Amino acid sequence: MIGRLLDGLGDLARSVPAESTQQAVGYPSLFLLVVLGSLVPVVPTGAVVSSAAVVAIHQSVPPLSLLVVFSLASSAAFLGDISLYWLGRRGLRSKNGSRWLAQLRGRAAPERLAQAQGRLDEHEVAVLVLSRLLPAGRIPVMLACLLARMPLRRFAHGDVPAVLAWSGTYALIGILGGSLFARPWEGVAAAIALTILVGAAPALWRRTRARRRAQGEATG
Repeated sequence: MIGRLLDGLGDLARSVPAESTQQAVGYPSLFLLVVLGSLVPVVPTGAVVSSAAVVAIHQSVPPLSLLVVFSLASSAAFLGDISLYWLGRRGLRSKNGSRWLAQLRGRAAPERLAQAQGRLDEHEVAVLVLSRLLPAGRIPVMLACLLARMPLRRFAHGDVPAVLAWSGTYALIGILGGSLFARPWEGVAAAIALTILVGAAPALWRRTRARRRAQGEATG
C-alpha cells in the first residue's frame, strides 16, 4: 500500500513540467524580492530581474514569459516605491516616523541630496526615471520629493515611467546575457556580471573624474 502510494507520488512529481514549477516558484519570488528590495535597499533587485529574464528566454514561450517578468518587476517596484514614499510622508508628520525618515536620510549623501533637489525643480519626471536607473540614485531623489512636500499622487505619476524604464533596462540586460549561452545558469551568471558592471560604472567614473580633478588642482 505504502509502496503504491510512493510510486504514485513519484509519477505525479515526474509528470509536473519543470517549467511550471519554475514559474510557480519564480514569479512570486521575483515579486516579493523586488518589493523587499524597494523598501530595504539591500536586495540587488536589478540582478533579480535580469536573472528572471534569463530564465524567461529559455521557457517554451519566451515573449510571454518575458512579458510576465516585466509586468511583475514593474508592479513590484511601483508598490515598493509608493509604500516607501507613503512611509516617508508619515515620517514628516509624526514624531516616531521622523526617526525612520532620519534613517532614510542617512542613506543619501548630502551632496547627492542637494543635487537631486536642484534637478527636481527643473525636470521632475526625467529625474525620477534617472533615479531608478542610476545606482544609489533613488533614495536621494525620493528624499528630495519628500522635503519638497510632493503629493503622493504626483509622485506616483512620475514613478510609473521610472519603474517601467527600470524593469525594461534590467530585463534587456538579462536577455543580452542569456542569449550568449545555451544553459540558463550560464546566462544568469553573465546577467549578474553585467548588472554589477552597469551598477559599478557610474561610481568608477565619478571617482576617476574626482581623482583627475584633484591631480589637476595639485599640478596647477
